[in-house]
Amino acid sequence: MARPRAALAGRPPSCTTTGIIVTLLLDTGAIYALADADDAWHIPMRDFLKQQRQSLLVPVTVIPEAAYLIRKRLGPPVETRFADSLAAGEIAVENLTLADLERSAQLLRTYEFLGFVDASIVSVAERLKLRALVTTDRRDFGRVRPNHVAAFRLLP
Repeated sequence: MARPRAALAGRPPSCTTTGIIVTLLLDTGAIYALADADDAWHIPMRDFLKQQRQSLLVPVTVIPEAAYLIRKRLGPPVETRFADSLAAGEIAVENLTLADLERSAQLLRTYEFLGFVDASIVSVAERLKLRALVTTDRRDFGRVRPNHVAAFRLLP
């Protein structure tokens, strides 16, 4: 799975005018949409990310879920391209902390419709103070009330 925009070769992570690094946090649906040219979200996701300069980040919990869906629906070669893109650093991987796991469990109790992977995405976004999520899941993420903003901005 090639990055939908030119590699960041030699470019530092994008910064705002205040010097704060801006990161885009991706969920499983966003990654799958990039991998599947037939997915309804493929073109909007690809075009959106082509226009962005921010670094891309996924919680570690997203990787097995995305890899499973990609392999099952698109085949081993596409899964291998996804693994290659991660190994090349095209998408950074964020590990979970103990506090993230505790918060994820709390989110699961609060939002019964939310699965563990999505709860971990919310937990990481809260810890990193990220206000936006790159997602195809408007329904679930739109219902979650993070602890650092009134609601997530759902992109694209």
